[in-house]
Amino acid sequence: MSDADKTTKKRLTLCVFIDALGWEILQRHSFLDDVLVEKGPLDTIFGYSSTCDPTIITGKMPREHGHFAFFAYDPKKSPFGWYRYFALLPKFLMERGRVRAKFSQIMKRVHGFTGYFQLYNMPFKTLHLFNYTEQANIFDPGGINGGQKTLFDELRETKTPFCRPAGFVESESIAEAESAIEGGKVPFVFLFLGRLDALLHEHGTASPIVSEHIAWYEGEVRRLYEKASAQYDEVHLYLFSDHGMTDITKVCDVMGRINALGLRFGEDYAAAFDSTMARFWFLKPHAREAIVAALGEEPQGRILSDEELAGYGCDFPGETYGELFFLMNPGVLICPSHMGVKPLAGMHGFAPADKDSTASFMASVPTDPKPKRLEDLYALMRRDIASPVPEGERALE
Repeated sequence: MSDADKTTKKRLTLCVFIDALGWEILQRHSFLDDVLVEKGPLDTIFGYSSTCDPTIITGKMPREHGHFAFFAYDPKKSPFGWYRYFALLPKFLMERGRVRAKFSQIMKRVHGFTGYFQLYNMPFKTLHLFNYTEQANIFDPGGINGGQKTLFDELRETKTPFCRPAGFVESESIAEAESAIEGGKVPFVFLFLGRLDALLHEHGTASPIVSEHIAWYEGEVRRLYEKASAQYDEVHLYLFSDHGMTDITKVCDVMGRINALGLRFGEDYAAAFDSTMARFWFLKPHAREAIVAALGEEPQGRILSDEELAGYGCDFPGETYGELFFLMNPGVLICPSHMGVKPLAGMHGFAPADKDSTASFMASVPTDPKPKRLEDLYALMRRDIASPVPEGERALE
């Protein structure tokens, strides 16, 4: 080791992404108050995690990175042509959540999808009309639909070592991050923790189970931070979420309202009924008029204008994700939907300006400029990763 190596100050950028830890939720809990010098709200973007996550790692808006919802009307490119025959199987079997989850795993292998894939409650009889928009892992090279490079692409190109646990079991991901930190050789650790999102969907924001898990996060992150502080000369800890969570107070059968019109799905129109929004494509002129009129009579939601979608960064070229977006009021869940048939206690994906949608940001060091919006996180992380890269080091992934 040269004298220059001996005097190099080792710094770790430790980023912990806690799914759904919104600002409203965070304010009800203490969280590393003695370590974090900054805590504040972070404006999210319109959509779900499938929209937010690509924004975090590219710094781009949805119109640029090309990600929004998982399913989009695209019969010409749909890989699901022959799945319509599964609609002939008994509904009591094929509509069970566990069966569909297992079927999703099989479909993912059959089609070679490397991204997150879940069939949810998409009907088999119309699945052939839709394409799946996250077939590739967004963290892998070339994984972004719009072709943009991610933070991780840039780290690979510069041969900057990093650790990004890719599993979904939190204890295993934390252990992997801890192992990388103990080696003291990576300047960047990106740890994703997703269990809180599931607990909030199931129990809502006020549940003691949620509070207990947040307290567990606090203990685990503190342990990682202390271990890192013993290995590195300087540790910059950043914690953030992608969105918040809204407690569900009402359900609305938007699908039933549209079905009552007597229009033919796949001939007159197509639609994706997500948890908090319905997206429509009009295949015959009379379908638009009938659907717009029906939605206008539903007081629990509203049609988004083109100007609103542009302001959200969701003015996609063509009609990729829909010609018309109908967004529910905060706290109102579309049920049944293509995402599920049972009501949830909590959901996200409402208007970004709603207070419960707001994400959160925390830091152990002052940040300048402070991130205000979700897309600001990319620049913060890229700027903070400044450790020198030893010759021949390879990314730990």
